[in-house]
Amino acid sequence: MRKTALERPDLFPAWRLRTAAPAEPAWESAALGGCLAELSGAGAAAILTLAFALVLDAQRQGEPVAWVSQADSTFFPPDAGDGGVDLDALAVVRVPRVPQLFRAADHLARSGAFGLLVLDLGPCAPMPMPVQTRLAGLATRHGTLILCLTEKREKEPSLGSLISLRGEVAREHRGDNRFACAVRALKDKRRGPGWAHTELCRGPHGLR
Repeated sequence: MRKTALERPDLFPAWRLRTAAPAEPAWESAALGGCLAELSGAGAAAILTLAFALVLDAQRQGEPVAWVSQADSTFFPPDAGDGGVDLDALAVVRVPRVPQLFRAADHLARSGAFGLLVLDLGPCAPMPMPVQTRLAGLATRHGTLILCLTEKREKEPSLGSLISLRGEVAREHRGDNRFACAVRALKDKRRGPGWAHTELCRGPHGLR
């Protein structure tokens, strides 16, 4: 059974203290846009923190954002709202199973109305090639960043060969309720793998 929102400890943009000398390219929606990407991590790895950093960035640029997840798991809205995310402007779609999630993503991407689509897949099997082909094509056509969130370890394979970017997330406790939240590019077809981005955050009330 997937963990519920309250069982998924994470940090959110409200608790971003600073960006710790990120290497280029920056972890920004505009810089990453127009591709099918995957953000993965195991356990309390701050996946939501770095995903919502992109949500907040896209909203600040005036780009509509949609978040698609299965019905048994989602983010904790009060934390996201406290982090600066405009919840009224965030389209949230919840579906029973992964196949319906892919169909919803296809419909939203085909509209061309969104700058960022976040697909919260959890511990998901590889993405079928027809789904990859459609979503990757739509991302390129409309300049949309389609970001898939997955629960897996670094050595596990990515969702598929058409994933343009795969980032691995980790967090490190720095004391005094401070955490270093980092994403490292395991795969990046456009700029090459190996670059990294780190943000220093403080935990929300539930982690204090």
